[in-house]
This record gives sequence, C-alpha cells and structure tokens, in this order.
Amino acid sequence: MSSDDQTLQNDAADASPEVPQDSPFRSERTVRDEAQQFVLPLVVRIERAAPPARTDALETAARAVLVILSDPRATGEGEWAQVMRDWQDARIRKVVRRARGAEWRRAEALDGITVTGKSAEVRVFPPVPLDGWPKDLARLQVSGTELDAPEPPADPDLTAPVLWLSPDLDMTAGKSMAQAGHGAQLAWWELTDEQRAEWRDAGFPLSVRTADTDRWAELTTSGLPVVRDAGFTEIAPGNTVVAEGGSHFCPLPRARRP
Repeated sequence: MSSDDQTLQNDAADASPEVPQDSPFRSERTVRDEAQQFVLPLVVRIERAAPPARTDALETAARAVLVILSDPRATGEGEWAQVMRDWQDARIRKVVRRARGAEWRRAEALDGITVTGKSAEVRVFPPVPLDGWPKDLARLQVSGTELDAPEPPADPDLTAPVLWLSPDLDMTAGKSMAQAGHGAQLAWWELTDEQRAEWRDAGFPLSVRTADTDRWAELTTSGLPVVRDAGFTEIAPGNTVVAEGGSHFCPLPRARRP
C-alpha cells in the first residue's frame, strides 16, 4: 500500500516534455536523492465489521493530503512547516497503512489530522524519515488489505476536480489511495492562493473514478497533471492518475492544441 518515487508532470498536447531538472519527481536519480528522504504516512481505519467503501476511501485519502498541505501548521512558520518542506524538497513518498480498534486509537493519539468521508476515516500525519517511523505507525500493516465497492460509483460532480485512474491497472486499495493523493497534490500545486482558499473553504470536493480506455487516452495527452509511477511496487512504470479540474473548483488548464 505504498507509493514511492513518483514521476508527476504535466504532459503537453502533442509530446511529453522532460520533467524539469529541479523536479522532485524525476524518475532517474537526481540531487534530490542525496537529501534526507521523508514519507507522508496515511492510516485508513478498517474495522472488520464495517470496512469503508473503496471509492470513498480513495476520495478521503486524496482530501487528507490536501488538508495537511493547507493546514496552518504545515505552512509558513507552522510547527510542521519545515518537515513538509523537507519532504517536498526530496522525493515525494506516501505510504498507506491500515488500523482497527486499539491500533486506530493509538494512531489517533499521535499528531495528525483525521479526515472523514461517507464511510471512510483516514488520518494523515506530518512526514517522517524513511527510517524514523513512530512505533505505533511502524507496526501497522501495509499490505494485505482490499476494499470492496458495494455498488458502482455515481457519475462524478464535474464542478469539482476528478482524479481519473488508469483503466489498465489492477492496484490494491492502499496503492490507489496513495496514487489519488499524488493526483490531488499535483492539482493543488497548479492553483493560485485564491483558488486554493476557495477549494479549501468548500471542503475540498473531488471525485476519484476509473476512466474508460478511450477517455484515458485523451486525458493523458491533454496537458493535465499526470501521475507516473516508477514501478517499484505492484505495477510496472507508467501513468496512473490524471487530475482534471472542475468547472468551478480547482480549474486546471489544458494544453493548447495547434
């Protein structure tokens, strides 16, 4: 349920430009690999009797990433600001673990933010060193969790952004949650302060859906933000998520076609 060393970029309409030399998302080794590496931990609550629905878990994880990016403690002179900068100055890593019962209560006692969806609860924590996880998080399971979709998701609300998952991939719920978080982060980086504030004040409305094959081909050549997985866990390298802006919240321009 981890998602490490991603390549995130905007693709041009007719060709995929190189990722900027100073990007934290280049797939090959860069100077950023020499910096201390951090990971953003997310913990999803999965009780045996009442596990969350898959789509809701993915959407809640994406919102959790946005919530911590916009939290006053994570910006400016806030208590989490330096570690958030350090995390984003190196590789961008997110790891999703699962908890229930006493495990969840211990996780809730640690500094972090719990974001609640319709059926899902996801707690996001400030980044930690790769080799410096708090023991109450390090002991949580990373793999072996799958979530069901009790019914097909409704059509997305197109006034808000949609994070489109590749139809060609079979990812665990945790891997998909991390990927959705990457897509939400890319969308956030594209916005002005005013646009960010409007989206935040509305509660970060968004949808996560799987694109159909024809739609996916169009999305990945549209100039919208694209998440590229480096292929270290679960799947081969390639595109995983495209972030499409909404008509009202989180507008994301497409590349102009000649």
